[in-house]
Amino acid sequence: MKLSILVPVYNEENTVENLIRSLLQIKGKGVIEDIEIIAVNDCSTDKTPEILDKLENEGLITLLNHEKNMGKGAAVRTAINGATGDYTVFQDADLEYDPQDIVKMSEIAEEKGLDVLYGSRFFANRTSPLGKFHYLVNKFLTNLSNLFTGLKLTDMETCYKMFRTDIIKKITINENRFGIEPELTAKMARLVKESNLKIEEIPISYSPRKHHEGKKIGIKDGIRAVYIIFKYGFLR
Repeated sequence: MKLSILVPVYNEENTVENLIRSLLQIKGKGVIEDIEIIAVNDCSTDKTPEILDKLENEGLITLLNHEKNMGKGAAVRTAINGATGDYTVFQDADLEYDPQDIVKMSEIAEEKGLDVLYGSRFFANRTSPLGKFHYLVNKFLTNLSNLFTGLKLTDMETCYKMFRTDIIKKITINENRFGIEPELTAKMARLVKESNLKIEEIPISYSPRKHHEGKKIGIKDGIRAVYIIFKYGFLR
């Protein structure tokens, strides 16, 4: 399997190089014969651009740049155009997610012939490393999304979403920020119904950072997610 890993990056000077080098280590593991890492610098203002330039010059990544900050959704949209792998997976640049889980996801996707695979932080868990409030917010958003999509996900907001590349290229992403998660899920669910796609969800590990450590998602993003769930839930 060739795997395309899409990495939106905004002001992650403390983590992005370690993340990229961790991703490089999964090449050759399990069913992953080859990888391409497509990083999108979303107009970072710290040392991130210099770090990404160095990694590109070493031939480790394909680097795309935004001239102004547009958000995670816009960065993913930019990266998808360049994906050439059999499967495509999203990866945040903050080390909250363990790239070794991508190996497990790839093996299951190939073994079962899946079209879509979600890595859930809450699969069979009733807690979150960020606490009860975080767990309840995610549970509410995921259940609301499930109400419209007919899916039975436990973590709609997860970063680790893996798609067959030809499938993700069929989805038009409009949301520029973190609203990409409910939007993608809603549009993917329609494809599942229309084309009888195979989708599953498996547990993954998760080590969240706090807001003072650079976490960028806030209450406004949660409120926006509710709006987006209704917006794309009612669009048919």
